[in-house]
Amino acid sequence: MDEVIYLNNLYDCYKDLLTDKQRKYFIDYYQDNLTLSEMSLNYDISRNAIHRQIKKIADMLRFYESKLGIVSKNSKIMDLINETKNDKLISEIERIIEG
Repeated sequence: MDEVIYLNNLYDCYKDLLTDKQRKYFIDYYQDNLTLSEMSLNYDISRNAIHRQIKKIADMLRFYESKLGIVSKNSKIMDLINETKNDKLISEIERIIEG
């Protein structure tokens, strides 16, 4: 389950780097909990092809994180925010993160 949460966090950060079809596959599998067989029927392609695409998408998300580290950095920033007592600093960091 932790892996699914991690992949969803990566997806939230890097989804714009995926194609429309890859985003659909990811959502169907990791968020809507469709089986490979259900997806195979929906997209009229083999179960094995769906499996390869799901693995490729997960690998791509991990690759983006390994190169950019945005999810990891955000997690560290949130840990620091939770540890500090300085309300002004917290507000400023949150303002920057929210963009």
